[in-house]
Amino acid sequence: MTNAEIVTFLMEPELCESAQAGRHNFIGKVSSALDRAGYDVRYQPFGAEVVGRTISHIKSPPDANSLCFRRAYHYPFWQIERSAERWTWDVAQASFLPDPAEAKRAAWFYGYWQKRLFGEPAEQTSQEGFIYVPLQGRISAHRPFQICSPLAMVEHCLAHTNMQVIATVHPHERCERAEIVALKKLEKTHQRLTVQTGGMAQLLARCNYVVTQNSSVAFNGYFFGKPALLFRKADFHHIAVQAEIENLAAGFDAIHRVAPGYAAYIHWFWQKNSINAGRPEAEEMIAKRLRRFGWPVP
Repeated sequence: MTNAEIVTFLMEPELCESAQAGRHNFIGKVSSALDRAGYDVRYQPFGAEVVGRTISHIKSPPDANSLCFRRAYHYPFWQIERSAERWTWDVAQASFLPDPAEAKRAAWFYGYWQKRLFGEPAEQTSQEGFIYVPLQGRISAHRPFQICSPLAMVEHCLAHTNMQVIATVHPHERCERAEIVALKKLEKTHQRLTVQTGGMAQLLARCNYVVTQNSSVAFNGYFFGKPALLFRKADFHHIAVQAEIENLAAGFDAIHRVAPGYAAYIHWFWQKNSINAGRPEAEEMIAKRLRRFGWPVP
């Protein structure tokens, strides 16, 4: 067995254990496609010494011959890509053009997943006059893919609107004490700002729209019929309003006037541009993605 014939999945220890036990549906299907191509498939936790090609979970691959995989927000939808940066993915670069011939199919698909994922809250929505701002990690840092820091984004919401703003701290991201202090100070300064943790479904059901960098909450908001104003690059940007730091007023104005076709978009994003691991042709779709990146897979 040569190094060129070895493929190693690099993952978190828990996911690695699940894959080794054959309990992970998507990884199992990718492994099956690779087995049929003659590869020796292995599973290792991050940090292990490996040879040959690798497929990393979420993290960018270590070399040009390797790939990464990531859930496309909800099971059983997945992406296989060259980079972990979602705004560089094929779906991000593609043009969204709704197909009128698939309108009924898209409506059914959207309604099915809307009910399955969020149930009653997504079917009984309202607009109660506030902006929902889901924050991600490093809220005081202005990272290269953002047009400003998350903290500054909250300040822009307050400066460019007269609406109430509810900002939520990510439940799984650790914020530095200084960042929490700065956020709480902003809350005390502005009566229109409330800071809390959690409550996504209820906030999506009641808000007027979502403002975020590229949080998956905005993607979830599509199931509630809530438009998104994005302060950075994302893979699901096609029906969102893109904020531009040079003219933020235009973005805050446009968000009130957009009427995206949510059903058509979700159908296009998941069924046309993701791998649905629940479909019988999933292995064929996986093989197609591997060939897309030059892997010799039949």
